[in-house]
Amino acid sequence: MPFASGDNARIRTNTPSENAYNALGKSNMSISKSQLKLSTGKRINNASDDVAGYITSRAIQARNGALKSALLTIGDALNVTNIIQDSLDNIDSLIRLIKDSTAQAASGALGTDERVALAKAAFRMAEQIQTVVDSSVFGGYQLIGSDYKTNFFVGIDNHNSLLTISIDMTDDNLDYNVDSQAFNPNSLGGVNIFAGVTNLNLEDFNAVTKENLGIFSAENLGTTISSLAEALNNVNKVAAYVGGIANRLFSQESLLKEQIVNYNAANSRIEDTDVAKEQLELVKAQFLQQASLTSLSQSNQNPNAFLQLIRS
Repeated sequence: MPFASGDNARIRTNTPSENAYNALGKSNMSISKSQLKLSTGKRINNASDDVAGYITSRAIQARNGALKSALLTIGDALNVTNIIQDSLDNIDSLIRLIKDSTAQAASGALGTDERVALAKAAFRMAEQIQTVVDSSVFGGYQLIGSDYKTNFFVGIDNHNSLLTISIDMTDDNLDYNVDSQAFNPNSLGGVNIFAGVTNLNLEDFNAVTKENLGIFSAENLGTTISSLAEALNNVNKVAAYVGGIANRLFSQESLLKEQIVNYNAANSRIEDTDVAKEQLELVKAQFLQQASLTSLSQSNQNPNAFLQLIRS
């Protein structure tokens, strides 16, 4: 704020004119800043506009960027859980068909040829189970019947530590709640265990012949049906585990979307221009600019009056 005042009888130093010139410079600067804020829509265009607000705004933007990355990662994780769940649902349907064929073979009205035909049909379903397992792939990784296990980044805490949700499809996952702790949905390849049921090998369906009914024989049918029922239950237990993970991911996805909106709002309150208020400031500065120009013009005329004394 200028405090200097000049004696109007002096012409060597025109203090009123200098004050008017300085006021004009401030008005021009104020107009420039207001126009910049209105044109960019940002109240803080550089650190000098608001030092504390600049730091806070940049910190919010950095965290929001991490949350957006986490949101994309959750999308990938949901893709994985969706593929696994669809595959397990398909396997569930195939096991039911195999179990139905086995139960049908228990009918006393069927002859040996019919039972062999049912066994071969069941084996075709077993081959399809293998196809489902082999085709359950995401990002180059086998999702089912392998050692697939990975963590998905879903957020950060206040210490910038990563928060993760794990999808564990390894055979020894305790969360499956499978008694044998060896869930394996592969039906072929010479394994003697299927879906956590020891000594249940779906290749045995292909070994049924007229000479040796094997697992379709009268003494083995009950065990075969019971084993298939247990395998079906185990597959559903694993699907329930994956469904629980998917529910967590859906919840986290919703949370992240809400947090991103809240951080955007917080950043807007700090960084964005209040257009109505800034327009008022611009009008005020423009008025002061015109007043300063008028004052400067008048101040420059003051010495002329005293020059008349010299001329006379």
